[in-house]
Amino acid sequence: MLILARRIGESIMVGDQVEISVVDIKGDQVKLGIKAPSQVKVYRREVYAAIQEENRAAAAASPQTLETLNDLISRPPADPGKSPR
Repeated sequence: MLILARRIGESIMVGDQVEISVVDIKGDQVKLGIKAPSQVKVYRREVYAAIQEENRAAAAASPQTLETLNDLISRPPADPGKSPR
C-alpha cells in the first residue's frame, strides 16, 4: 500500500485520468474530491461490498426462482378492457 501525506488543496493522480484531492479536514474526518471519467465507477467501500454481495446472490438464483420468473414473462398480457380483481 502506498501512503502519501497531502494537505487541503493538494491532489494525487491515479493513472492518467483519476485525480483525488483533499477538500477539507475536520477532526478525524477527511473530505476527498474525485475527478474521474464517467465510465470509471467510484464507490465507498461499504457500498461496493453491498453491490458485490447482491451480484453474488443474484447469480446464485435457484432453479425455482428462474422457473417463476419464466412463468411471469411468458404470461399473455392482461385484457385492457377488464379491471383487475
